Amino acid sequence: MGDAMNMMNFNVIPPPSGAATDLNYEADLKVALDAVLADLLDRTEAAGWDRRKAAYTIMFLAARNLADTKPSPENGA
Repeated sequence: MGDAMNMMNFNVIPPPSGAATDLNYEADLKVALDAVLADLLDRTEAAGWDRRKAAYTIMFLAARNLADTKPSPENGA
């Protein structure tokens, strides 16, 4: 990874620049989460886990987390 990636603070995710109904909302969210997810997968793989299985598990946990939460007007549900 480049020096810029090494300097990123993965504990800080930038807030949205618009409402959940804005056309660019999902694209902006993908940008905000991409480096964090790549770092998580890198660290998982470095710990000895299979990267593909880790990615699948993250998808599973995300879906389960979404199913376990109640819809709210704030998240567009």
